[in-house]
Amino acid sequence: MKTLLPKEALAALTFARLRALNGVMETGSFSAAARRMDVSQATISQQVRNLEHALNAELFKRVANDMVPTKLCQEIYKTSREIEDAGERIAKTLSQHSTLEQGELRVGLGNPLPGMALIAAFQDHFPNVNVNIEMGSWGKIVQAVTEGRVDVAVLPEVPDQPRFKRRKIQSQSVVVIVHPEHPLAAQTEVSCRDLMRERLIMRTAGSSTQRVVDEAFQKAGLSPRASIVLDTRDGVLDAVAHRLGVGFMWNKGASRQDGFIQIPCREMHLERSDYVFTLRATKGTLPEVFFAFDRRGL
Repeated sequence: MKTLLPKEALAALTFARLRALNGVMETGSFSAAARRMDVSQATISQQVRNLEHALNAELFKRVANDMVPTKLCQEIYKTSREIEDAGERIAKTLSQHSTLEQGELRVGLGNPLPGMALIAAFQDHFPNVNVNIEMGSWGKIVQAVTEGRVDVAVLPEVPDQPRFKRRKIQSQSVVVIVHPEHPLAAQTEVSCRDLMRERLIMRTAGSSTQRVVDEAFQKAGLSPRASIVLDTRDGVLDAVAHRLGVGFMWNKGASRQDGFIQIPCREMHLERSDYVFTLRATKGTLPEVFFAFDRRGL
């Protein structure tokens, strides 16, 4: 029997041949290995025959319907399995690098903050990632995550449900907002009863802000009437800035500070948590990295 020199043996051990050997070892047949690797049975058997021919050694013996590995095959497999595992780790690393260099991430936001600040810090680290942002009410963004329109989102009070993976990033509370020249502007705190005398600017159903406002008035035993109903936070800010009434917002929900003053409301002082969240079933490097990302870095 011809003995291969080390360099010749190394040349014979191609990655494709080793993967075929591993597949037959782990499944017990050419056909099962072919199904697992999504190639033809002829491809698997040819790779194994080529390896046997190059090594001038028998690797498998057919017993009934099974391929029984020889002692030499078992010894080679110990290392070939490690080589395939290492190859898969390298491929994953290259894929992650490529994704972080030129990938695309879809993010849903209910309020500009803290989501925009998180995105800005993320892009400082990964400037080539294209971030597409969908903004909307709390209900709309939860639906966007559930339906897969966005990969990851930032919202207050995300439900603690098995389908979601969530991480708390800050806490904030809902406050009253008024024009700087409004009579309430000098107050350090107001109550729901105080607000019953005002023209109230409310949000549409599905808004997390409106849900807190509704709960506060209900607990106070009051039934306010909305003077204006708007479907966006920016619409509320603009209405207050134009002296159309008294509105509500999350106290850390916007970078804009002009045209209104924040006032704590006695019945709304309880802080609620903001979360970055995604579906547990969501796969991919970018959603995983963004989910774990902190504004101070990974």
